[in-house]
Amino acid sequence: MAFTALFDACVLYPAPLRDLLMHLAGTGMFRARWTADINAEWMNALLRDRPELAGRLDRTRTLMEEAVPDALIDGYEGLIPALKLPDPADRHVLAAAIVGRVDVIVTRNLRDFPAATLASFRIEAQHPDVFIRHALELDEAAALDAVRRLRAALRAPLVDVVTYLDTLARQELPETVAVLRGRASLI
Repeated sequence: MAFTALFDACVLYPAPLRDLLMHLAGTGMFRARWTADINAEWMNALLRDRPELAGRLDRTRTLMEEAVPDALIDGYEGLIPALKLPDPADRHVLAAAIVGRVDVIVTRNLRDFPAATLASFRIEAQHPDVFIRHALELDEAAALDAVRRLRAALRAPLVDVVTYLDTLARQELPETVAVLRGRASLI
């Protein structure tokens, strides 16, 4: 069975991070999962901040689901009331992770997913920087190719490597950026 990662809404909200995670998922190094509720959460948050994106986010969601056809987890709602987390609003994420048999929850909100709680379900929470660095270590060639293809797709105009890495740095990915700076000629 493939290593499985559940993407929390906070890592799908910013387009540069979401795009990088989707391209890495396309390599087959891991199985990416999320839920309709997670989609609604990041989309609603983005629309609160950027109402001019109304109407465009449905297309983004559709493209994500086409890129990772088996990503959506369902049937987890019954577990939610029994779970305890520091932020009760995150219980749906853990419930989906349990039902989806994920290995890791990729989230920026590590404090909301205590290691002791997750360990009883054999799940770990990882910051996206750690998760992406691990992907780079797992299969550097495939990961660098995914980054190269993503950067090449940013053509309005073509985004140079330095600008792209600066964008990733603003996503709080210092370890990822450090690795990619050392491989800049390959991306």
